[in-house]
Formats: sequence, structure tokens, C-alpha cells
Amino acid sequence: MPKVGLLPEEFQRGPSGIDVRKTNFPFVEKLLYCAPNQTNKHMSINKDVKRMTTHVIQSMKEQGEKVTMLTAYDYSMARILDEAGIDILLVGDSASNVMAGHETTLPITLDQMIYHASSVVRAVKRALVVVDLPFGSYQGNSRIALESTIRIMKESGAHAIKLEGGAEIEESIRRILSAGVPVMGHLGLTPQSIYKFGTYTVRAREEAEAAKLLEDAQLLQDLGCFALVLEKIPAHLAAKVAQRVDIPVIGIGAGPEVDGQVLVTHDMLGITKDFKPRFLRRYLELFEEMRKAAQQYKEDVRSGDFPNEKEQY
Repeated sequence: MPKVGLLPEEFQRGPSGIDVRKTNFPFVEKLLYCAPNQTNKHMSINKDVKRMTTHVIQSMKEQGEKVTMLTAYDYSMARILDEAGIDILLVGDSASNVMAGHETTLPITLDQMIYHASSVVRAVKRALVVVDLPFGSYQGNSRIALESTIRIMKESGAHAIKLEGGAEIEESIRRILSAGVPVMGHLGLTPQSIYKFGTYTVRAREEAEAAKLLEDAQLLQDLGCFALVLEKIPAHLAAKVAQRVDIPVIGIGAGPEVDGQVLVTHDMLGITKDFKPRFLRRYLELFEEMRKAAQQYKEDVRSGDFPNEKEQY
């Protein structure tokens, strides 16, 4: 990177308005990725970031760098994902499915979400931790929504919350944002409404539903949400949303033309072997690998092979 004194004229005043030629702080140079320097277009914004924030996530969208998000529900998994450099860890209400074995996300409670979130936060040094507000903790009553959010933030140490819906939860979003808590929106297939939809099929194929989704996306941005998840909607519609709104749009089953992607970690690693939606890419088949390891352990114990001389005191 060139010395500050040798920067082109258009870069000699940083985004904060400070004339960097008149500063003696070396870290100023690191801030210059915000400047419209075409040579930095494909450089990673978050490469040297010590802590992911909503501001960094926004900067990634502005510079065209994809955001990565995976779910985490416990300390051990969160530590692995954080060290892998995943930008956002979502403590999702999908814990109801993959951790507790429920058919839907509806049964998980606020206390249980706080437990999972606390475990994740203790493991994380870099990632932004976002926590789902569970079903029944925000719908229909903005005061309860704020109380639920405050409990999550205070008791878990999380950095932001996520909730499902658009105009119908506007009051809850406003109230949460008024308390200074960052909010991530979620549109498209909203699993907490599964009994309303009756199916996990692709949403917003029809013109009316697509139009409402576009309106809700704009509303969520206007209210002050810092990002938006789009789940299981047509790729062309997701691309249109990402182009229209300024906040990062993170997709799951929403095609490649959004600002980032999210998957359930247990699905991506092949721990949940029976869930095979079209949008899922499995990077490992851990169910089978772990089954084989457990089976081998059983055989080693029964045969007397474990523990051997090196595995005893």
C-alpha cells in the first residue's frame, strides 16, 4: 500500500472527512478500503478485521464481497466455525430440529435459545453472533418482543437478533431498534409460520406474494434492519431484492445473486442425513463417518484392544 503522502488526490481525504495527509496514525492506511480505489476492488475487506460488526457486513456488500453465515448452537462447533473465518454465526431456532429432534422450530423456548446463544458467544472471538427470536416471543406484542430481545442480549452476550416477517411485525422491529439492538430480517419461507403455509415449498412464485416480499424488504431496510435473510424463493426475485435494497441480503435457497449465503451447519456437514433440499451442498458426510468411528470404538472396547499400553497410566 502506498504511503499516505503519496496517495492520489481523491484518496487523501478519508471517508470520515479527515485529511489523512495531516495525520500521523499508521492505522489510517487500513481504513482506505472505504475509498473508491479500483485497485482494491477484489481485496478482502474483512481479512484483517479482528471483530465482525454490522458496519463491516455493510462494507462487504458495498465492495461486492460475499458474506458467509452458518448456524451454531454449542461452544465446540462455534469455536471451529469462528476459527474457520465464518463472518456470522446464527444461533437459529433450527436448534429445535437438529439439536432437540422436534419436527418444527415452534417448540423451542426463549430460555433454550439463551442457553444455546450463551454457549456460542463464549466460543467466539471474531464472528458476529445473531440469535433468532423464537416463536411466541415477539409476534403480536412489541413490548414482549423488546423484553425477549433484552433478555437475549443481556443473558447471552449476543450481538444482534433475527426475526421473521415484514409489515405484520413492524411495531416489534421499531421497538427493538429503539433500544439500540441490531435487527436482521427474514422473508420468504419463514419456518415459524409453517402451519400457515402448510408446506416447505418455494415461496413468492405468484405475483402478489412476490410484490409483497419486495415491499417488505424495502420496509425492513427503511425501519433500520442491518441485513435480510431470504429463504427458498426464486433466484430472480432474490436478485431483484439484493439490487433494490442497500443492506446485505443473505440467501438460503435463493440463488447466487445475493450478498451472501447461509446454511444449517448440521446439514452442510452431513450430520442430518435425511434432509436433502435442492439448495443444500454437503461438504462432508459426518453421519456416516461418526457412525463408523463409534462402531469401531465399540469393537475395540469389546475386543480388549482399547485401551492399549500407551493409553493407560
